Amino acid sequence: MTNKIIHTLLLIVISFVAYGQEKFTLSGTIVVKANTETISGASIYIPEAKVSTVTNAYGFYAIALPKGTYTIVISYVGFEPIEEHIVLTKNLKKDFSMNEKSKALDEIEIKYNSSVSNIRKPEMSVNKLAISTIKKMPAVMGEVDILKAILQLPGVSNAQEGATGFNVRGGSVDGNLILLDEAVVYNTSHLFGFFSVFNADVIKDLKLYKGGIPANFGGRASSVLDIYQKEGNNKEYHLTGGIGAVSSRLLAEGPIVKDKGSFVVAGRASYAHLFLKLADNPNAVSFYDLNAKLNYKVNDNNRIFLSGYFGKDKMDFSDFFSNNYGNSFFNLRWNHIFSEKLFSNASVIYSKYDYGLKIKNVGIDWASDIRNYNLKYNFNHHLSDKLALNYGINSIYYQFNPGTINPIDATSPINADQIEKKYAWENALYISAEQKIGAKIALVYGLRYSNFLRLGEQNINNYVNNQAVVFNPELQIYEEGTPTGITHYDKNKKIIGFGNLEPRLAVSYAINDEQSIKASYNRMSQYIHLISNTASVSPLDIWAPSDQYLKPEILDQVALGYFRNFGNGKYSLETEAFYKKTKNKTDYIDGAELIANKAIEKVLLNGEARAYGLEVMLKKNTGKLTGWLSYTLSKAEQRTPGRNAEEPGINNGEWYRSNYDKTHNLSLTAAYQLSKKWNFGGIFTYQTGKAATYPIGKYQYQGITIANYGARNANSLPAYHHLDLSATYTPKPDSKKRWKSEWVFSIYNVYNRSNAASVMFEQNRETGGAKRRRYRSSASFQVLLTILGFNTNHIKMKPS
Repeated sequence: MTNKIIHTLLLIVISFVAYGQEKFTLSGTIVVKANTETISGASIYIPEAKVSTVTNAYGFYAIALPKGTYTIVISYVGFEPIEEHIVLTKNLKKDFSMNEKSKALDEIEIKYNSSVSNIRKPEMSVNKLAISTIKKMPAVMGEVDILKAILQLPGVSNAQEGATGFNVRGGSVDGNLILLDEAVVYNTSHLFGFFSVFNADVIKDLKLYKGGIPANFGGRASSVLDIYQKEGNNKEYHLTGGIGAVSSRLLAEGPIVKDKGSFVVAGRASYAHLFLKLADNPNAVSFYDLNAKLNYKVNDNNRIFLSGYFGKDKMDFSDFFSNNYGNSFFNLRWNHIFSEKLFSNASVIYSKYDYGLKIKNVGIDWASDIRNYNLKYNFNHHLSDKLALNYGINSIYYQFNPGTINPIDATSPINADQIEKKYAWENALYISAEQKIGAKIALVYGLRYSNFLRLGEQNINNYVNNQAVVFNPELQIYEEGTPTGITHYDKNKKIIGFGNLEPRLAVSYAINDEQSIKASYNRMSQYIHLISNTASVSPLDIWAPSDQYLKPEILDQVALGYFRNFGNGKYSLETEAFYKKTKNKTDYIDGAELIANKAIEKVLLNGEARAYGLEVMLKKNTGKLTGWLSYTLSKAEQRTPGRNAEEPGINNGEWYRSNYDKTHNLSLTAAYQLSKKWNFGGIFTYQTGKAATYPIGKYQYQGITIANYGARNANSLPAYHHLDLSATYTPKPDSKKRWKSEWVFSIYNVYNRSNAASVMFEQNRETGGAKRRRYRSSASFQVLLTILGFNTNHIKMKPS
């Protein structure tokens, strides 16, 4: 079957190569005129041929046309469109520079709207947000937040207010592949989720794939968030900054060699801990991060980039505990143009996420991290005006450190210990084709083959019947299995391997230039997992590779959508229905202990998950008032049936709401430009309360009263809703001076809604049963709750 698919793809490629040779190729790069930053996603439209394309992630475009005279129309959100006539008699390389739109209120007439290419392009379940749009949204304590903007899109939610990460179409947080300049980011939060690690000043563009994911992406089962940093101004030096209530930021950019190379450096730091000290508060919470990027144009065909990020959060809660965590990465990238039709990008990347905890009254110093070494080599090949290919390879080597445990000092009862480190190697080979069939149908189809090897050096526990979790028929509960022995694997020796074919398909049928119907299918394989049994991920959760017990997640997703533009792109409507099913969804036995667990397989079971729903997004794209209304109606469930007839499974093997299920998710985002000096923004969000499990009774065990809980996630917390407003004042919008300023005023949670993060119960003295006492607001730190439940059963204690 595999060979047939590959042979079919090769035949298609070969058949179109000959056809493509009869055409001439128009290619080049599109940049911002003011600073020569490349523009990703700019639309190129040829009205005479009714063909279009968009620039890739590096600003490069190529389009094949017969000999002739054409009008080329280039457009991008926030920039003045370009219209130019060309005569094509041979292959032509032509670069374009775009001017940003002025802040004048008069609208610019666009003769050929860029939305035409978006309607016809076989791309769905994808949201693009311009950084200019994000900066008009309300800021939290002076910080514009990219993740806050993403949460306003259909199909996207988070566990609660101030929570880390986001959920896409009922998927878990670890199912999101988050890339910053192609490097993996494992934790996206500062200050427990109140801020993201993405400094909006240094971000160039972003794209969120919820489905129809291209074949060059893999390794996660839910979504892809692809973000690129700015490249820096190679014409003149600039400083950009801001002072907020909690943190401040500063960005510097300028030429290294004018018109050939540039740099950009941006930093942020918080100072809330200084206010705490002034108030004689012994606690301290702070974060800082640094972004940097260098680029140099060697010649017209070669360009080199070096980018990096380093960020850290630190928390110190008096004599109780201290915690720190952070991301870092470096990426050396090479862009090369082989010809007018062939573009390549090669990257060598190092990425790390580390996290640590000191519990002072226990005397433990615990540290953990995950690192990867990543090689990517990707090709964009434009064979003809009907066919373009994207193919390449990706190889990642992982190092997992689940925990290094040390005593804080000589008086600590903790013995030094090292939980066994784990190693893995993930490889992928992919090819995809974007093909136009006639004037109405466009396709993207491809195939990705992924391979995952779990490697030594490590000791692997052996269990009876290879079952690390056993069922106790007397108590009707699952319990940790007892190892019967150990198998040792030497360094780099294969422990277990997995291989999966991941087909991808998307099709677009253009009813006309204003409306189309699209459908997509994709299969994704996820080989690394976040070990967490909470809806809100904490910095202490552990990443673990797949093995014989923790199986790779395999997701299949289909989607069908209708897309419509109104008023020459002034309004747009996007509607999509989706269904996704996941095999080998990790579930946990009741009472599972995850922190510092040396044999995590003893609390894990493999189940399945499904999610389905309807998404609607109505946008107003031009005028004084812009914004969108998004609504999602969906359901996300999972189940873990018994492994045989005697076992009931989790929740009696029945489907139950996942931690990420939100039946209703409504968001209204608006920006209003009152004048050149004043801009206003607002966000209102309403979501169904997250799933919860309430006690339904109690029982006595050895003189202790124990709560008896009902079915998993059979209850819901109260609905979540929230309103934020902002106003931006620019004193001198038309100033020609190098120094320009603006004031940002924001109100977070305008009507002071106290949204529930958890619920607490107490005994009803009249009936003896449980009664709801009060809700814990979402301002509570979920990480703190995790730490309070920290269990020392898996930690070596010094003998008394």
